[in-house]
Amino acid sequence: MSEPRDKPSARGNVVEETILGGAARYTKGQVAEAAGVPVQRAEKLWQAMGFAHVADDAVVFTDADIAALRSLVELVSAEVIPPELESAVARSLAQTMSRLAEWQVEIFDQLLGGEFAVDVETTAQIASVILPVMEQMQGYVWRRHLAATASREMTERDAGADERLQVIGFADLVGYTRLIRDFSEQAGELEELIDGFESLAWGVVAENHGRVIKTIGDEVLFVTDTAADAAEIALTLNEKVAENGLLPPLRIGMAEGPVLARFGDVYGSTVNAASRLTSVARPASALVDRELALSLRKNPAYRLISVGPQKVQGFRGLHAWALRRAG
Repeated sequence: MSEPRDKPSARGNVVEETILGGAARYTKGQVAEAAGVPVQRAEKLWQAMGFAHVADDAVVFTDADIAALRSLVELVSAEVIPPELESAVARSLAQTMSRLAEWQVEIFDQLLGGEFAVDVETTAQIASVILPVMEQMQGYVWRRHLAATASREMTERDAGADERLQVIGFADLVGYTRLIRDFSEQAGELEELIDGFESLAWGVVAENHGRVIKTIGDEVLFVTDTAADAAEIALTLNEKVAENGLLPPLRIGMAEGPVLARFGDVYGSTVNAASRLTSVARPASALVDRELALSLRKNPAYRLISVGPQKVQGFRGLHAWALRRAG
């Protein structure tokens, strides 16, 4: 006899309850009522966090959902979070946590192998032991990043300024599409290559006082506060990739100018210019825009070679310079 169609969900609920810290007891209407908000507002926040629509009579929420909604409402009421940014805050938090959750589930999967989806009791037991440790580490890393960001904002940012002058850089793996095709039957090797690239990029960026904004498949987006730091990141990345011998070469594009930072991401024409320069850079090279070239021109550590205006989408005559080490 085949298993009932709802059995996998019932088995999965054991692990879900362990992770959420309790059983599902409420509908969305009950959660909204307990938190003292209209159900439409609660549902809007739920969807902003990336979760699918829930039927009115579906019992999928826990006490933790009520507590979280109450906390957010209190932050908005206290004007810590402006009402118009309520959904944006939820969305930004969800984007970060969603990726973290994907990575953590991969850890469970690798740890348990074939038992991950079969031995539910073991999975739940291991989750109950590992999750508090992960939660503690997340809190530690978050506080460290929060302290560093707050310190940087207080010492470097002009009061009231929404934009600041920064350098934006993109580092892109050459031939990524072909690599995906070649590694399609060897997922382990592809994972090793991606991990190697990200590990190298994060290390070089951090060592040279930059910050990784995000990774997008084959590309790393980073930001620095000075032209010299950006130059060192680009040149060191290409040098270390060449030394590595296992990674394909990089294309790097960088631009300097006003940047709008919002919820951990960056926006503006400076970001677009850096992206466009990356698309036309040759393998194992780094291109910079006019503003960054001017900032680096008097630095004796670097040499700039004009490669003329580039035909790229959205820019007319985007001039570029190839960045090299002097001598």
